[in-house]
Amino acid sequence: MKIVFMGTPEFSVPVLDALHQVHEIVAVYCQPPRPAGRGKADRPSPVQARAEVLGLPVRYPVSLRSETAQQDFAALQPDVAVVVAYGLILPQAVLDAPRLGCLNIHASLLPRWRGAAPIHRAIMAGDTETGVCIMQMEAGLDTGPVLLREATPIGPEETTADLHDRLSAMGARLIVEALERLPLPAVPQPAEGVTYAAKIDKAEARVNWARPAVEVDRLIRGLSPFPGAWCEVAGERVKLLRSRLAEASGAPGQVLGGLVIACGSGAVEITLAQREGKRAMGPDEFLRGFALPPHLS
Repeated sequence: MKIVFMGTPEFSVPVLDALHQVHEIVAVYCQPPRPAGRGKADRPSPVQARAEVLGLPVRYPVSLRSETAQQDFAALQPDVAVVVAYGLILPQAVLDAPRLGCLNIHASLLPRWRGAAPIHRAIMAGDTETGVCIMQMEAGLDTGPVLLREATPIGPEETTADLHDRLSAMGARLIVEALERLPLPAVPQPAEGVTYAAKIDKAEARVNWARPAVEVDRLIRGLSPFPGAWCEVAGERVKLLRSRLAEASGAPGQVLGGLVIACGSGAVEITLAQREGKRAMGPDEFLRGFALPPHLS
């Protein structure tokens, strides 16, 4: 098939690789390079970088709303467009241009967690499973009918980073299968059970030790690695990147030994933490030469 691939972050790269092995990628669309690093030089997205290594033509329009952008897209005459974490709204003219339409790889079990941050929100909400849906795109936000879906459990200590990698690989496998099996029945999403995965706000990231341990643990795992849940230790912001529930209790914020911290009910054990300007460390290394106060704020 002639495919237009549309994606931007690291999550999309395994999908691009999988499609490139079996189909003709006539163009890769991604977000424009962004300033990054100390020098604030423009840095290409992971998808752009990978597409250039593969020798694929790359386009990064700021918008697809102009008539020129839509005509350029249609001129590619693709059989299908595959969209995964692209980051731009697709106007109806773009949705209608490919012969078989536009297929989206979404990292949730739709209609649960439509929107921008489905992996983070699933962990933060305490979901016991999630998955990937291959969806026929329409104008609404993740509202289209589902062609293929697969579920997977969320482990009790799994972080967003862990789940991100598993779902990315699953999405790559499922989209190849879906394209092989087209046309597939398009199953409308049920009206019940719709939830929205709002974009992560950095204001959510500060840990409130007065919350139940189960909620603190989900926050830490759900925001790892980015933006990273954090607390203040002796005036220094410390990121908390991995955790698990601990059999202990005390006053909220009380240090119960090692990196076991009491919460409003129960306690959590921090298993990976990162001080400012340093790499992430396990409890023993983290505490070497860095004494914790009796309580954390």
